[in-house]
Amino acid sequence: MNLRTSILCCAVLALAACASNPPPPDWPLEAKGSSERASEAWLGGNSRIEAAEFNRARAELASTGQVTLVARLELLRCATRVASLVVEPCSGFEALAQDAAPAEQAYARYLAGTARTGDAALLPEGHRSLIGNAAPDAALAAIKDPLSQLVAAGVLFRTGRATPGVIAMAVDTASARGWRRPLLAWLQVQQQRAQAAGDTSTAAALQRRIDLVAPLR
Repeated sequence: MNLRTSILCCAVLALAACASNPPPPDWPLEAKGSSERASEAWLGGNSRIEAAEFNRARAELASTGQVTLVARLELLRCATRVASLVVEPCSGFEALAQDAAPAEQAYARYLAGTARTGDAALLPEGHRSLIGNAAPDAALAAIKDPLSQLVAAGVLFRTGRATPGVIAMAVDTASARGWRRPLLAWLQVQQQRAQAAGDTSTAAALQRRIDLVAPLR
């Protein structure tokens, strides 16, 4: 189960609990919608919209006083950064880490590239097989959710295990979704490797593709 699905499940449970009572609260659907729009905006390269939608989703979840929900939202935001090869601390989650559940703490370590062997059972299902896997291409291909696959590819890159096949899958996934930010990042990785190999023709072709995709907003 990925983070977006977890937030949706929380919303569904909240609605079900209120089914025979007064009108259900607005926060579950408001938070879900804003979190999804925030992720799409970031991946699409629009930082301004991402910030506005994220802040709206966080305010809705914070209104419940439930640390777990806010922690999951912060982790989702950090996951979109990992998918886009942005290396930065997951500061929003770190401020909540001491009160977060073991599953959230394990996922935070996974995103940081510091997962422990015992963390595998606590991770979303598609990511478990990547822990300690020396041949990750098949495991990555088995992840069907596009964002989850890009996050996993980002973790592999961060831990020095991104094979050419992993990079190609990340490029194809980002391209198919029209996610400009991760696509640019992964194309640049491909270009750097082509340059390091002395393949000037491929590097030039990748630069033309990069120019087509850029700029971000």
